[in-house]
Amino acid sequence: MLNWDDPLAAFNTHVCNEKSVIPDEKNAMHTEVILNNKIESEQRTKEDTESFVNTQAIRHSKEIPSITLDTNIEPVHVGDKRVINGQTDINQLAPFKYPWAWDFFLNANKNHWTPLDINMSKDVHDYQHRITIEEKHVYENVLSYLTTSDILAMRNIGLAVMEKMTAPELQIYQARQVYEEALHTWTYQHCIESIGLEQAEIYNRYRVVPAINQKIQLANQKIHSVLRADIDLTNKDELENFVMSYTFFAGVFEGCWFYNGFSPIFALQRRGLMTGTAEQLQYIMRDEVLHCAFGIRTVNQIIIENNVKLAPKVIQLMWEEAEAAEIDYAHYILREPILGYNADDHIEQFRFIANRRAKQLKHAEPFPGAQNRLTWLDEQANMRKEKNFFETRVTEYQTGGALKWD
Repeated sequence: MLNWDDPLAAFNTHVCNEKSVIPDEKNAMHTEVILNNKIESEQRTKEDTESFVNTQAIRHSKEIPSITLDTNIEPVHVGDKRVINGQTDINQLAPFKYPWAWDFFLNANKNHWTPLDINMSKDVHDYQHRITIEEKHVYENVLSYLTTSDILAMRNIGLAVMEKMTAPELQIYQARQVYEEALHTWTYQHCIESIGLEQAEIYNRYRVVPAINQKIQLANQKIHSVLRADIDLTNKDELENFVMSYTFFAGVFEGCWFYNGFSPIFALQRRGLMTGTAEQLQYIMRDEVLHCAFGIRTVNQIIIENNVKLAPKVIQLMWEEAEAAEIDYAHYILREPILGYNADDHIEQFRFIANRRAKQLKHAEPFPGAQNRLTWLDEQANMRKEKNFFETRVTEYQTGGALKWD
């Protein structure tokens, strides 16, 4: 029977006890416990009993405040809802003011999967026998960066953003997003474990490799600036900082760095290498499409509702800092180019995607004239439909259609 105080007891302790104790011994132990409990009960002294009674009497003699019900409560009016700084009841979901947020939640649930659904046996063979030293360097460092990044994304939404939302339809999608970031972290761990990489070494690279650490520290600075108990979003400066932090995570971190971060693995997939890992990233990409689009739409809504005016210089600086970090990262993971992919491609593609995100955020283009260097990327990022039913799980996205980052 499920133990609600210790749910794992049924799977761990019970199994262990069944293996180590024979039935007669269990009965003897059970009888001994009952006798000991009875003796302990009878040994309770009169003084202990009186002390217990007196304590209870004192407790109940204290005045217990009565609950006063407000009989003048008005129903929630849709027009009063706001993304942040709202005054309506956060516990009342409908009527929706932001039906698009609820639609995001419904669509997110259609992309349901776990990393165990994908066969990684071919990747193990590829890593051991087919890919080059340079390609191993790319593969390992991409996973090293992503493992830490998705934990940061999870903490940002779950701790720094979600609790500031005052419309529940937004919080419900963000709760799903928190789960998805955790799922992505599991996916990278599953890939690392399946290939047989040294986990302690891979997971610590973000701390010891400057090119990876730089990106992580930029994200940490944004989180720490808004993850404070005393933050006041009615204050103009605090509000602008929160909007910039959310903009960074939606537009740069998930919209550019994640998108660009998957590209080297998709380049290997194009050549029939590490296809299991790439398939996992295709699932993740579908989640990130929604995360990015939702975050950008939420930021734009906050700006409209609160009449936020962001300084163009501050916005441009954000993009330039992100570009500088991406340049260092690209030159590190692609210090030696791999077939069909190099550092210059990676950097120029970042600039091209950054211009897309800036347009969605209603910013000026940070990198005018940037070219779409990886014309194959959007198609490669989509789930492939030509699956052999008898070899792998059908992985076509339930709603169909191509990914659209615009």
